[in-house]
Amino acid sequence: MKTYVLSAEPRVECGKKSVKALRKENKIPAVINGGAVVELPFNGTLKPGEKLVEIDEKRGIITTDIAVNAEDVRKLIYTPDIFEIDLTVNGETKKAVMKELQFQPVKDTVLHIDFQEVYPDKPIVMEVPVQIEGHAEGVKAGGKLTLSMRKLKVKAPYTQIPERLVVNVDNLGLGKSMAVGDLHFEGLELMNAKNAVVCAVQLTRAARGAMAKAQ
Repeated sequence: MKTYVLSAEPRVECGKKSVKALRKENKIPAVINGGAVVELPFNGTLKPGEKLVEIDEKRGIITTDIAVNAEDVRKLIYTPDIFEIDLTVNGETKKAVMKELQFQPVKDTVLHIDFQEVYPDKPIVMEVPVQIEGHAEGVKAGGKLTLSMRKLKVKAPYTQIPERLVVNVDNLGLGKSMAVGDLHFEGLELMNAKNAVVCAVQLTRAARGAMAKAQ
């Protein structure tokens, strides 16, 4: 994955009033999930913006409420690419990925961003763009290639996740489809339903006519 450098400021106040004030300053409220897991009771010191969220009676996880400048994340949001993010907050740089975006339904502005802190030895689930490669046999026969799934969910350590999932369609015949279960990528676990269709070569009117004449 490509690397994206981003700075954030800790967000101490998280109420509606403070969030509204942030957005007036062209800033976006966000959170960093997936932080350090600690034993309870926790006797350490939390940095500004950090919160301790209980997992169970014995463990908790540290999350961090932050704010980012809207202009700083435009290239991160409005792109099909995925990034490993060097996210700096409280003078410390964390490795993270962008997990979820919340948009305003009418204006389509970004209301909130969820980041996830990542580690080289800990698998994450992430959506990766699909890239079609090759010239399908079915297209040569007059069919039309359609891509039904532009992204697939994969599970792997972030260091093993590629920028694209390349799917070769050379052997895809007329009227045939390729499902998630037909694909394999070394070191990656595909999390989508195995019967979900990724791409297919559809019969066109011209192809049907050619097949009818051949019969």
